[in-house]
Amino acid sequence: MTEKQSKNTKGGYREGSGRPKGVPNKATQEAREAVKAILDSNLPFIQSWIQSTADGIFDDQSGKWIVPPNPAKACDIVQNMVEYAVPKLARTEVVGDEQKPVRMVVSWKK
Repeated sequence: MTEKQSKNTKGGYREGSGRPKGVPNKATQEAREAVKAILDSNLPFIQSWIQSTADGIFDDQSGKWIVPPNPAKACDIVQNMVEYAVPKLARTEVVGDEQKPVRMVVSWKK
């Protein structure tokens, strides 16, 4: 009598297992929706927060800065927010030599 080997071997690849291609990860989708909801609910305040970061907050009574001016940080905040709205571009590099044909190298940023 010959022994039958199971197709479901531990640690191996099983045909048809896992999430099909093109189906989004449920946890990732929920996280994106949560971030979008937070941004949407705070949209009226975001401009003033960025402006306060750039200009700083000065306390007239004590004569000291509560939040010192930091335009660079305000720019970083805007840049980080843009990444959610505009997809990142891939880096494209053209590599070649005068005697050899040119080849293109593309690397995707994660």
